[in-house]
Amino acid sequence: MTRINVMQPWLGEEEVLAVGEVIRSGWVAQGPRVAEFERSFAQRQDVGYAVATSSCTTALHLALVVAGVGAGDDVVVPSFSFIATANAPTYVGARPVFADVDAETGNLTPETLEAALTERTRAVIAVDQGGVPVDLDALRAVCDPRGIVIVEDAACAIGSAYRDRPVGARADVSAWSFHPRKLLTTGEGGMLTTPHEEWAARARQLREHSMSVSAAARHTQVLAPAEKYLEVGFNYRMTDLQAAVGLVQLDRLDQIVKRRRELATAYQAAIAGLTGLRPVSDPAWGTTNYQSFWVEVLPGYPLDRDGLLVRLAEADVSGRRGIMAAHRQPAYAGRDTGTADLSVTERLTDRTLILPLFHHMTDDELDRVVAVLRRSGR
Repeated sequence: MTRINVMQPWLGEEEVLAVGEVIRSGWVAQGPRVAEFERSFAQRQDVGYAVATSSCTTALHLALVVAGVGAGDDVVVPSFSFIATANAPTYVGARPVFADVDAETGNLTPETLEAALTERTRAVIAVDQGGVPVDLDALRAVCDPRGIVIVEDAACAIGSAYRDRPVGARADVSAWSFHPRKLLTTGEGGMLTTPHEEWAARARQLREHSMSVSAAARHTQVLAPAEKYLEVGFNYRMTDLQAAVGLVQLDRLDQIVKRRRELATAYQAAIAGLTGLRPVSDPAWGTTNYQSFWVEVLPGYPLDRDGLLVRLAEADVSGRRGIMAAHRQPAYAGRDTGTADLSVTERLTDRTLILPLFHHMTDDELDRVVAVLRRSGR
């Protein structure tokens, strides 16, 4: 049998040719391809401005900086998320305050958010977990009257939709990931999007050491102007090599989402007849790209989550444990991160697993995965 991986990026000859063109141009650092990728991404996501970065984590960091979050502030974050969501507030000297999530979507709700708010809350990072769109309008109803900024962590959500618009289109600032586990990949890389021109302009400077003149602009001139460093900045740049891949991937996105949703529908139909397994699905307010097809293993199933992962591995199928509970990680275990009840987070972390799902997954491969679920459910 051939191993079925949990995820595989869709990369082909078009990406190879695009990278070759950049190499032949002699300009491989941040330059014209990055600018083109930013314009195309902003148009695709129906948002005013896009700023390419070295990762989603660096985009989250910049998002908090341009939103004015700093030392002494509290930032509410879901514990049910990759560790970067909690790390970003720590980078700016703020305190991450953990909130619980909805049992169905794995996302923040107004109720779980309000339970974690403090007098010092300056921002909230709302995650579209596994590509499932968070109900942003409901969260804004809580935050806007209090002057609390919402940063949308859309790391997994490219291709998802919220109230008939692309995810992130309604947010003040969003951060995106192009890691190979995501639908659109540049190897490593990220993006910040915002409708605020001044926030985008500052993020562009901050990602490039806060230089007054970008490296790309300086290199187009024979006698480059002297640059100034306007504040303490960072080296969070994307390369033109990565952006060239991203542009090809962006053209593939609709096909990728369509196929992933077809596979997810097949999974859901198969799992519907099995007692004790609950698959992720679309929320009432949007559609998910199924970046992660996760399943909750309930007490009615003969095996627990870890036992089912072993059965899958024995069949050469690579599953993964569900999303981590960040508050359990050693990096945060001894810190003051609030007092909100996190019981749903812990339940989902202990009971969920991620099944294989990728664009070129075949129907036969999906049937192999489902067969393991059925045998294990007897």
